[in-house]
Amino acid sequence: MFSKAAALSLFASSAFATVFITSPTQSIGFTGGQQATISWQDDGKSPSLADFGDAKVSIYTGNANQQTLLQEVTSGVNVATTASIQFVPDASIGPNGDNYFIRVESLNLKDSANTAFPALAFSSRFTMSGMSGTFNATIQAQIDGQSTAPIGGTTAAGSSTSASTHVTTTSSSSSATKAGNAAAAATSAKNDNGAVVSGAQSWMGVLVGVVAISLML
Repeated sequence: MFSKAAALSLFASSAFATVFITSPTQSIGFTGGQQATISWQDDGKSPSLADFGDAKVSIYTGNANQQTLLQEVTSGVNVATTASIQFVPDASIGPNGDNYFIRVESLNLKDSANTAFPALAFSSRFTMSGMSGTFNATIQAQIDGQSTAPIGGTTAAGSSTSASTHVTTTSSSSSATKAGNAAAAATSAKNDNGAVVSGAQSWMGVLVGVVAISLML
């Protein structure tokens, strides 16, 4: 079981994460059925965003060891040449609450601590409102930090309402690879699920929002 004390201790180290997701954050959430933006920026650390390269971006819930995929936003976006994705969150993937996070999974780079796993980056947990779904007992156990399934994962049943996206449980490595240092070229592309990615423009501002895999509750 992942204790509350351990979780609080790990959150204190959130500055040492990888791709910095600037939206959503703990204070910037999404509304089901309404257009939303996922954005990120370079954290200035190695490996570079170019090394992180193409990545899958999805909405997840879960804990440090296991996460459940709720909605795939895009199956492939280059985090070095794009800076944001616009999409519409599916209101049926879960209930109102603050148990959601964005997971960015590199399609090229492996976790430096365990090359059996891809490099991962996470947003902070954020709130979703206007939702119409529910979580089943398996997913709720993950959120509560009580799931005991072994590393390697099992498939969890989906939410009790019909969702347009596949709900799958995965297990993750104990740490995520850090990313940074990329000069981004402006691009624009539209994905099959309607997500729109926009080019990076050498962003400046406060680096906020990322939680590495070992930081998730």
